[in-house]
Amino acid sequence: QVQLVESGGGLVQPGGSLRLSCAASGFTFRSSTMRWYRQAPGKERELVADINSAGGVKRYGGSVKGRFTITRDNAKNTVYLQMNSLKPEDTAVYYCNVPLGYYDYWGQGTQVTVSS
Repeated sequence: QVQLVESGGGLVQPGGSLRLSCAASGFTFRSSTMRWYRQAPGKERELVADINSAGGVKRYGGSVKGRFTITRDNAKNTVYLQMNSLKPEDTAVYYCNVPLGYYDYWGQGTQVTVSS
């Protein structure tokens, strides 16, 4: 069974940094594109970043480009999101996602709060 478990969220001051992790199991991780989404209260879920199977192709949403970095470690079945220069508008629940042929699988999310 596919499982995605996010960790690393918390409370951080504006300008600070956090590193999120997503531990994956139940599928061939090294062959799968991985994605990070986020959702703030009252807003639709937003694609933050994605990364291809080998890790060489990365895409970012315009609001995080230049501040966030997505990486993966295929030996550990883990995808990361390094978040720098955090802003209050980055406050959201962050979700790990894997698009498989018949279904998109989601983690339960980890809360990130940016506040002074």
